[in-house]
Amino acid sequence: MAFAEFDLIDSYFTHRQPQRSDVVVGIGDDGAVLNCPANNQLVVVTDTMVAGVHFDQHVPARAIGHKIVAVNLSDLAAMGAEPAWVSLALTLPSIDHEWLTGFAQGLRDICEYYGCQLIGGDTTQGPLSVTVTAHGWLPQGTAIRRDGAKPGDWLFVSGALGDAGLALAAQQKRIRIADDHYRRACERLFMPSPRVALGQSLRGIASSAIDVSDGLVADLQHLLKASHVGARLSLQELPLSLAMTESVDQQRAIELALTSGDDYELCFTVPESRRGVFDTLVARSASKPTCIGRITSEPGKLKLELDGEPWQLAQPAGYQHFQTTTAFEHDQ
Repeated sequence: MAFAEFDLIDSYFTHRQPQRSDVVVGIGDDGAVLNCPANNQLVVVTDTMVAGVHFDQHVPARAIGHKIVAVNLSDLAAMGAEPAWVSLALTLPSIDHEWLTGFAQGLRDICEYYGCQLIGGDTTQGPLSVTVTAHGWLPQGTAIRRDGAKPGDWLFVSGALGDAGLALAAQQKRIRIADDHYRRACERLFMPSPRVALGQSLRGIASSAIDVSDGLVADLQHLLKASHVGARLSLQELPLSLAMTESVDQQRAIELALTSGDDYELCFTVPESRRGVFDTLVARSASKPTCIGRITSEPGKLKLELDGEPWQLAQPAGYQHFQTTTAFEHDQ
């Protein structure tokens, strides 16, 4: 007997999902019915991953299920939102029970970890692609936006940069790295950890933020454009993992840190007036963001310096769709 659409939904996505008390009606009706907390605002984000663009047949299905949720939660984190619900649109060329089992497990595990509930979506037949829309909440008027940076603000990133790009370069045989470094870099590429708790703690402290999905330089330029400011980066301060520093030279490490996508760290600014509060916050938390520069008054101008000397980026600044690029480059 053929495996119908609703059998697929019931088998893989209806049962064993985390359950939230604010979900009145979830999967199984024409729409979800949700209780919205008073004096809060809803933040909605959407990301798509397409086979042959964001992943290939070698990427485990469980990793795809994890990552499609993680990239959305990273967007919520950049705005300071608390994750609540996700909906899924899944297009499959055929029913592959082994693939679906792994995919559903990855999606379920990350939703459970961050307290999200899958509330609905759609399944269709066609070329493999996965789209998730995530919903989160934050107190009225506390959203951290891209357009709030001011000259003099300090510029931070939440963790090591470039490891996903390092893994991709190793996969494509452009570099060779030790097995233990490769495993760690692949974990960053396939199973990113969105900085959800940090994002929420930055409400009322950060003046602006963006998540690093297409490369630090590319994403930082979006922030600078929105805020009508510039920035000066001290490249010697870029946070680099042991896998990075032991695998490539300084030049290549800086290029990967600046241009690789899929890091899903937060890049954010802190005004001088809030620096003390921020430093106290960081001292009490497990997260240790790194100061990599400062915001300047020159709109759109990004100055790169290494030990005080000008430094020139020798390759494109980040991933963009609809431009010629290597397949499986980076996720948005």
